[in-house]
This record gives sequence, C-alpha cells and structure tokens, in this order.
Amino acid sequence: MAADPLTSAVSERICKHMNDDHAEAVLAYARHYGGVEAPQQARMVAVRPEAMELEVDGQRLDVAFDHTLSDSEDAHRTLVAMLRSMPQA
Repeated sequence: MAADPLTSAVSERICKHMNDDHAEAVLAYARHYGGVEAPQQARMVAVRPEAMELEVDGQRLDVAFDHTLSDSEDAHRTLVAMLRSMPQA
C-alpha cells in the first residue's frame, strides 16, 4: 500500500491517533524536543513536512523534524524514531 501525501486530512488523522492512543508520547515530545520542563497537558495539533505543532499547557509549540517529511509513512517512521531516541526514564 502506498503512503499518503502529507495533506491536512492526513495530519488530522495522525494527530487524532497520537492524542487518543499515545498521549504520553506527545508529552514526551514536548518535554524532550520542546524543552518544556514539566508539561501538564500536550496535544498534537498538526504534522507538517518540517515540524509537528503541539499545544502544550495552552501554548503553541513547534518541534522541528531533522528532515522534511515526504509522506505519511515517513511521518510515522520519524515520530517513532524520535520517541525511541529519547533517554529512557
């Protein structure tokens, strides 16, 4: 199955999945990559080719990717790799 282009609909689908099923990962992105010391609430609101947009404790935060995402499969691989590269608590 071919990967989908990173459209706004695909971004919404990724964000819904992350917020519904991986809320702790979204908090971890805010903490590790966004530099938020102790985030209380974090939601992924958009995935763009260059960055993910989070809403952390009511504030917008962009977390840049290390490359420009090409499609939905690249977004998935990148988000997983970012999570796996964090130090384990």
